[in-house]
Amino acid sequence: TAWRVLQSGGSELDAVERGCGQCEIDQCDGSVGYGGSPDESGETTLDAMIMDGDNTMEVGAVADLRRVKNAIGVARKVTEYTKHTLLVGESASLFAVRMGFPYEDLTTQKSLSAYSTWLNQSCQPNYWKNVVPDSSKSCGPYKRPEKVTCKEEQIISQRSVHNHDTIGMVVVGGSGTIASGTSTNGAIHKIPGRVGDSPIAGAGSYADSTAGGAAATGDGDIMMRFLPSYQAVEYMRMGTDPALACQKVISRIQKYAPRFFGAVICVNTTGSYGAACNKIPGFTQFHFMVSSPLLGQPTEQVVDCI
Repeated sequence: TAWRVLQSGGSELDAVERGCGQCEIDQCDGSVGYGGSPDESGETTLDAMIMDGDNTMEVGAVADLRRVKNAIGVARKVTEYTKHTLLVGESASLFAVRMGFPYEDLTTQKSLSAYSTWLNQSCQPNYWKNVVPDSSKSCGPYKRPEKVTCKEEQIISQRSVHNHDTIGMVVVGGSGTIASGTSTNGAIHKIPGRVGDSPIAGAGSYADSTAGGAAATGDGDIMMRFLPSYQAVEYMRMGTDPALACQKVISRIQKYAPRFFGAVICVNTTGSYGAACNKIPGFTQFHFMVSSPLLGQPTEQVVDCI
C-alpha cells in the first residue's frame, strides 16, 4: 500500500500513513489496530507515531488512544494542526474527534475471548512485580508490600515472542527524503496507561533525511530505554552499513537485557537496508518486507538473529 502511494505521486509521509493505516485495518498479527492486545481491564488502546525526516523533523504521536481506530492518521493530524508532538489517553481521543475521526468500539469477540482466557488463568502472565498478593498466582488488586523484596523475572520467555509487535515503516523517496512511522495496540494484558516504545521518537522509529531511518519492534518496555532507532540512524550518519547499524543497537541492549525480544530495521539515504534481532528461544529469525525499484514487487527478507 505504501509503495503504491509513492508510485502514484504521494509524499513519503502519505506513504507511511497509508501503509501503517492499512495494517490497522487488517489488524496485522493481532498486534496492530483494533480488536487486539486487551489490557488488564479488557480494553484495547492504540499507540502510533509518524516522523518527517526532512526539513522540519516534525513528529506526531498518540498513545493510550481509545475508541478511535486510525491511530496513525490521528498522529499525522498532530503534526498538521498542532504545535505539539505527543497527545495521550482520553484527551487524544477528544482531539481525534475534533479532527473528524469517528468514535468506534475497539473491542471484538477475539479480544474479549483473549481477555476472558487470561482471567481464567489467574491473570497470567502480567506485568506486576514486588506486590501483594503474589502477582504470579492471583489477579489482585495489588498493592505495594510493607517490605519490598525484589525477585528475578521468571516468565519473560512465556510472554515475550507473540505478545507484542508493531508495524514499523521507513520510506525513502526518490530524492532521498525519509519518513517513518509505527502503529501498535501494545503489549497484551498491559497495566492500563502503559505506553511502550512505538510512539516515542527515537525509540519506536526515527527518520533523518541526512542519514537514514529506523524502526523497532518487540519488548518496548526494555527497548525504549536505549533509543535504538535514533542510535541506529546516528550510526548510519557516521557511515555504518545499515545492517551493521541495526546489529550494533541490538548488541547494546543485549548487554543489559540478554533475554529481551526485539528487532530493528534500518535504511540509509541511498536505499541500502538491513535488520537485526536478538536471538532467544522461539525467535531465531526476523522477517521484514522491502519494496524498491530494483525488486519489482514487495519482497520478504529474512535475517538470522544474533
